[in-house]
Amino acid sequence: MSSAAASSAVLPSTLPTELWQLGAAQTAALVASRRISATEATQAALARLDAVNPAINAVVDHRPEEALRRAAGIDAALARGEAVGPLAGVPVTLKVNVDQAGFATTNGVRLQKDLIAEHNSPVVDSLLAAGAVLVGRTNTPAFSYRWFTGNQLHGVTRNPRNPALTPGGSSGGAAAAVASGIGAIGHGTDIAGSIRYPAYACGVHGLRPSFGRVAAWNASSPERTIGGQLTAVSGPIARHVQDLRLALSAMARPDARDPWSVPAPLLGPEVPRRAALCVRPDGLATTAPVESALHDAARRLRDAGWQVDEVEALPPLRAAADDQTLLWVGDGYEAQLRTAEREGDPAALVVLRGQAEVAARMDSAALSAILVRRATLTRQWQRFLHERYPLLLLPVSAELPFPVDLDLQGPDGYARVWAAQMTQIALPFMGLPGLTVSTGMAEGEHGPAPVGVQLVAARFREDLCLEAAEAIEARGVPPSPVTPGGAFSAQ
Repeated sequence: MSSAAASSAVLPSTLPTELWQLGAAQTAALVASRRISATEATQAALARLDAVNPAINAVVDHRPEEALRRAAGIDAALARGEAVGPLAGVPVTLKVNVDQAGFATTNGVRLQKDLIAEHNSPVVDSLLAAGAVLVGRTNTPAFSYRWFTGNQLHGVTRNPRNPALTPGGSSGGAAAAVASGIGAIGHGTDIAGSIRYPAYACGVHGLRPSFGRVAAWNASSPERTIGGQLTAVSGPIARHVQDLRLALSAMARPDARDPWSVPAPLLGPEVPRRAALCVRPDGLATTAPVESALHDAARRLRDAGWQVDEVEALPPLRAAADDQTLLWVGDGYEAQLRTAEREGDPAALVVLRGQAEVAARMDSAALSAILVRRATLTRQWQRFLHERYPLLLLPVSAELPFPVDLDLQGPDGYARVWAAQMTQIALPFMGLPGLTVSTGMAEGEHGPAPVGVQLVAARFREDLCLEAAEAIEARGVPPSPVTPGGAFSAQ
């Protein structure tokens, strides 16, 4: 999408009182038309960061002067009549596990606090090429291991909608920042739900693209990979689905530095608007509020002209989740454990030690069998999504967002967390895209909690997920951005 096309499509007739309330597409349109400057948009985002970040600790590193210099350069280019890109002047945050030249790629780890990146990751270069202004780096759990966000280097990130709940993880800082108005787009990474779950927990939207869609590789700390499977996928978190679409178009720029990068088109061929709803895939213990959200989303899709059939059986997910966990944790387990012990982060150690029995199953024979099963399961899922239902409607999690640190509350809490996240863990095993769309608020045992659903399509059919998400979003989402209810200190 060109910046001119974006401008004509979304240019608002009136401006909000505060520019940080704008979405990415609106900001880019206003900057491109010179109704506002990139500098003004950046100043508003930085002021919002100063106002709310002390309460949530979402952004853990930022250099306002660099962001303002970047914005001034965009304004100067516009004044010269130069092309500035589809994200011109849009404030964007980056997760601290991605290389940004001159910044530490900490991944929430004290051992990496001085690991200064010399070069940008491809995804960072793609965002800059699109005209984005990088306003801060967002928090993650140590090693990006958890669905909760806190570490001994940067502290704890709080959920801006309800501090009793997790903001999700590992891109919890990104989602909390977006939900509270610090930037219009948050960069995240997802290997087992780390984009989709924070978006769910914070009441915004998040897209884990297909494996290979977004080029992203860290020269400073190359990520573990078995046949490409465990390279974490970068993707966007945003308050508006149209902003996910815009961010994906900017991020999906092939780059030879990423050996798994695929130059696939962003739009696929026409397919029937037919979706399958599965409330309890492979016996998932889906709770009542989540089930209600799924049926509500199905009604919204039907209102938009989709055929939605409720089904009980899908190609295997639980088996895929088990194998994905074994690849994720079992690959180099002893080295991971030794590094975590050196770091001394209690939560990271709980995660790793909790999977010791799983990791013990990993050997060369197990790896070979997993890779064979992955091919088989991927084939089954591709056939289901191409031949039966182009779109699938699933729970993001079996439960409403968890209370803070539930996974540290003994074996039962730990097991409950992992069981509820089965769909998030499973889908990356087949390289499929998944999109969390927030649909509303529910009353949980710890107060108001966001709720939403997950949309899944065949590989490189993010366009179908985005189209369905826009139809669901059009029929109601939680108010956003929000202001955290009170100040508190990160521990």
